Formats: sequence, structure tokens, C-alpha cells
Amino acid sequence: MNTAVAPKVQVPDVAGQITYAMRSMGVAPIPRNYELFYEAYIGSNPALTRELAALGAQATQAELDALGAQYFTSNPARVVDDAHSRISGELDGLLRVLRQEQSSLESYTRLLGETHKRITSKSNASVELIENAIELLSQATGDTMAHGERTVEDVVQRSQEMDQVRKELDEYKRIANTDSLTRLSNRRAFDERLAAVFNNPGMRPVTALLLADIDNFKKINDTYGHPVGDKILATVASVIRSNVRRDVFVARAGGEEFALIIDGNTPEEITAIAERIRRTLETTPFKNSRTRVNYGPITVSIGICMASSAEDAGELYSKTDIALYGAKNAGRNCTILYQDGMQKDFTKSWLIYKS
Repeated sequence: MNTAVAPKVQVPDVAGQITYAMRSMGVAPIPRNYELFYEAYIGSNPALTRELAALGAQATQAELDALGAQYFTSNPARVVDDAHSRISGELDGLLRVLRQEQSSLESYTRLLGETHKRITSKSNASVELIENAIELLSQATGDTMAHGERTVEDVVQRSQEMDQVRKELDEYKRIANTDSLTRLSNRRAFDERLAAVFNNPGMRPVTALLLADIDNFKKINDTYGHPVGDKILATVASVIRSNVRRDVFVARAGGEEFALIIDGNTPEEITAIAERIRRTLETTPFKNSRTRVNYGPITVSIGICMASSAEDAGELYSKTDIALYGAKNAGRNCTILYQDGMQKDFTKSWLIYKS
């Protein structure tokens, strides 16, 4: 496999570039603005990127908030705060129920003790006294059992309420970590999963990161329009997902770039998986069923790096991107595995920096 060698250039700091873009546009460095620029920077939502760029250097906070409301349907802080309040309320109610149950059992225990004393006392041995004690115990036992049943019902109900809150939080996390266009994991989920690769050193020799980038995608968008480009992105995502195991992590890392984290395979096996994806896409028809316009062939370039070749997540991504750059430079529509000594001229033009 051919590898392009270019002068080594320092990989840019994503957070620094986002901060620079915000400062250039005179945008306040607050969390909700950073989230807006982050999503635009990684290119996971081209429409958001275009609209943010269209605001130019005179964007007001009201305009930014309106854009955020349009593309971010849920406020993470509000969702978590609401869940916290609901769980706290249910826990307070559960504690009250348990305290009432404890009080009821303590009263019942005292009654049992007092009745036992009366029955066993030699001076209170009349039949009438025993009958009255038995009746009292029977009634108290029935009341206590009924109270216990109500307690169980209350506990079950509150447990169900807390379980519902947990499910809602799980669903919110799923939505927050899903790319709306391709239904794959998004960049946020990818960053978390990539960091987790280095939690288990024993798995690093058989774990790899793959980056697959659609070739000449800008030309496709310019020629056929963004709606067609979006359909192609969704189809490519579906083809990638269908050509790997269910346990393989697949994400849209940004724009037309897809990321796969594969565990449990050798470099040769992972290269074979990448080639299967590449060949399948190369032969997949991309046609408009109504107009019969052929948008293909659609091809991808793929870079691979084993986790054992990197010290951390940032280095793994950088080296995989270097391999991807090599595949692009070798003529596109090919797969390259990272090898020591590969270098890259890391320069990208980001739409959000345009005035």
C-alpha cells in the first residue's frame, strides 16, 4: 500500500479553535454557545453549520439562542434537574412510608408485649381477660397486616415511578448521543467511547479505530444539492452498519466522516472488514427511484490504526486520520493501515470561520 509522506504539522486543538471562532464573532463564551459551535465545528449537522455561518460576525445572543432552540430540542440541564427533583420527591415519599411502617410495627410490638404480660400474670387469669386479649390481638394483627399491604403497594408504586424516571433519562441519553440523520451514534458518543478504549490495556492490541470518509462529497452536494447528500449519508451509514457485527461501535464523527471502533480482531482481520465495507459501497447503486438519476458510484477512503500504536484517545484519532489522509492521497477508494513514520499535513478549512 502506498503512503503519502508530508511535513509534520501540529494537530490543531479543537477546543482552542472553537473558542477562537467564538471570539472572532464576538460571541459570549457560555456553555450553550460553546455547544452550538461544537456541533457546527464537527459538521454533524450541515444545516446548523450553514445557518451559524450565515449569522456572520454580528450574531446576537437572541439569534444564537433561537438557533439552539431550533436544533437542540432538549436542554440537558433542565432534563437532569427535572429528573433529580422527581427522584428526590419519590425518595422523600418512600422514606415517609417506611417511617410510618416502622412506627406501626413498633406500636404492634408494644401491644404484643403488654398483652403477653397480662396473659401470663397469675393475678389476671380469668377467661374473660384472655378472650379480650385474644380479640385485641386479632384486631391489631389484622390492622397491622392491612397497613403492611398498603406499605408494600406504596413502595412498589414509588419504585415504579423512579424506574420510569431512569428509563426517561436513558432515553434522553440515547437521543442526545444519536445522530438524527443517520441514526448512528454522534460525535459526543464517539468521544466518550474512544476514551473508554484505553480503560482496558489488555484489549488494545486487538482494538482498532477506523475512519471512513466519503470521497468527493462536496462535489456531490454542489451538484445535486444537500437533500441528496443527506440521503447518501443515510445510505452509507446503513451499508456500514449492515457489514459489521452488532457489537461494533459505529458513529458519524462529523460531516461525511464515519468512525468505527472494533474490538477483538487482529490488524489483518480489521483490514478485511474495512475492505468489505469499501467494496460493498463501491457496488451499491445510488439512484433516484423516481427520476432515475444515478448519483454514484459512491466510494469511501478508509484509515485504520490499532489502539496499541497510541498512548491515548487523541493520539489514536490523529494517527487514524493520518492513515485516512494517506488513503485520500493514494487516489481515494482504498484502505490504509497506519504504520510508524506516517505523517500528514493537517490543514482543514472550517465553514464556521468564514465571515
